[in-house]
Amino acid sequence: MNEPKHQPFVWQVRVYYEDSDAGGVVYHSRYLNFFERARTELLRSRGIENESLRCEHNLIWVVLEIQVRFLQPAKMDDELLVSAELSWKKGVRQGFRQAINRKLDGVLVATADLSAALLHADSLKPARMPAWLEAELNND
Repeated sequence: MNEPKHQPFVWQVRVYYEDSDAGGVVYHSRYLNFFERARTELLRSRGIENESLRCEHNLIWVVLEIQVRFLQPAKMDDELLVSAELSWKKGVRQGFRQAINRKLDGVLVATADLSAALLHADSLKPARMPAWLEAELNND
């Protein structure tokens, strides 16, 4: 497997009331939203817009699997730094490694390892990554 060498992309988010449970702790499924947004912004930072990828190239990303580790609770009003980096590529699958740290003290809150596949948007069948897309992904 190819192991790209990139600095993690970091996206900042604040925890709002809607992100938390009755105790003011981030609800577990909201971490998936934070991870998704950071991956989207990582791609955008490399010139890859999901909507143009779909409309102009008939390609979409889908998550195949994700493993999340919850290490410390994030709470209402925390500012979080959500990182995303490419970790490996094999065929139509792209691996991502992600982490969430609390900005105030740097505490690691959660991590995620996931694989996403590139599909043809119209048929939902696997698509090999075009050379131009691979070049953009590897462009720091």
